Amino acid sequence: MTNLSDLPTPESLIEYPSDFPIKIMGAMQESFAEVIVEVVTQHDPEFHAGRMEMRPSSKGNYLSLTATVRATSREQLDNLYRALSSHPMVKVVL
Repeated sequence: MTNLSDLPTPESLIEYPSDFPIKIMGAMQESFAEVIVEVVTQHDPEFHAGRMEMRPSSKGNYLSLTATVRATSREQLDNLYRALSSHPMVKVVL
């Protein structure tokens, strides 16, 4: 019987390069989307606001952004997730 810990783990389930959506949620603030575009662009220089969807919450307290980035490596995505997750304006990154 094979132990699961003995099985090789795949490096990534994502094929690179590919378009990869990231959902970012934060409090409704005028500059939130602009700031997120700046953070994402640091990790994907070709990213622009046209590659982002915005949806306010039903009560208008929060804004959900879906940024579709051009993922070129797992390291790039990991760094982007860390940058977004640690940003003070961001509540959740999925």
